[in-house]
Amino acid sequence: MFKTRVTEMLGIKYPIICGGMNLITGAEFAASISDAGGFGIITSAHLETPKALRDEIRKTKSLTDKPFGVNISMFPSIKPLPNREFIEVIIEEGVKAVETSGHQSPEEYVPRLKEGKVIIIHKAATVRHCLRGQEVGADMVTIVGIENGGATGMEDVGTLVLVPILVDAAKVPVIAGGGFADGRGLIAALALGAEGIVMGTRFMATKECPIHPKYKEWLLEATERDTILVMRSLRNTHRVLKSKATDELLKMEARGASLEEMLPIIGGNASKRVIVEGELDAGQAFSGEVVGLIHDIPTVKELIDRIISEAKLISQRLHSSGI
Repeated sequence: MFKTRVTEMLGIKYPIICGGMNLITGAEFAASISDAGGFGIITSAHLETPKALRDEIRKTKSLTDKPFGVNISMFPSIKPLPNREFIEVIIEEGVKAVETSGHQSPEEYVPRLKEGKVIIIHKAATVRHCLRGQEVGADMVTIVGIENGGATGMEDVGTLVLVPILVDAAKVPVIAGGGFADGRGLIAALALGAEGIVMGTRFMATKECPIHPKYKEWLLEATERDTILVMRSLRNTHRVLKSKATDELLKMEARGASLEEMLPIIGGNASKRVIVEGELDAGQAFSGEVVGLIHDIPTVKELIDRIISEAKLISQRLHSSGI
């Protein structure tokens, strides 16, 4: 049950993916997701060097014999990322798939990834950017709606609308993101025509996730009303939890502050203090609106098993009702 082109192409049991999250999705976390039947993705942006990425990939391989991927970030970065070198490492290490994400088309990386027989999953927040990814050679496209934690794009359209529009237009498999946390969401995504879901916020509230315990407790306490959109003035809109830092950031944006002025709040050091050190008001704490559906911190396996069990029960109920 729940076999799709996504599960078959990636060689996974369930159509559940944990998207790349900077400073969060490393070897141990990605391996736990892949071992549980999903698809784990490690991030490359915070690793900085090709050697560090190679070490992380090999560490992941030592922890699981299941497929996993690597995220290549194309978001604006203060320090240029060695993405071409990262891709060579990915090919040499035989990684199953690459998730490309950001404001640019993955076109410049596609030929080499195709040569290396790496599956390309392009993630974007608009239908046109997903279709552009397909046009240049992506094997799958992930679309995330305004509910999404982290990057949401500039168009403010919800997942419920974006997914069927993209499914109608795309030839490659579509993965849905933004607002997914349980079996109900999985069934809804499949009903809309998607062939998998990508989750971030829900996976953050698991035992294996390496974010600080204070951050996990914050996710448990937060409701669907406790997130906010920031960095719109930079045309790099992100959804985060409301905090003293975001209050200050919004004031800075309102008065037209420059990127340099905002860096103490939005830069990598601030993110590290929040994510790793638990200083919750030091910077941005990424979260989707789906945080309102989070009420416990299970293991990754418990979470995935629960999602699949719920989805099966819903499917059976619908079938028995003649729907």
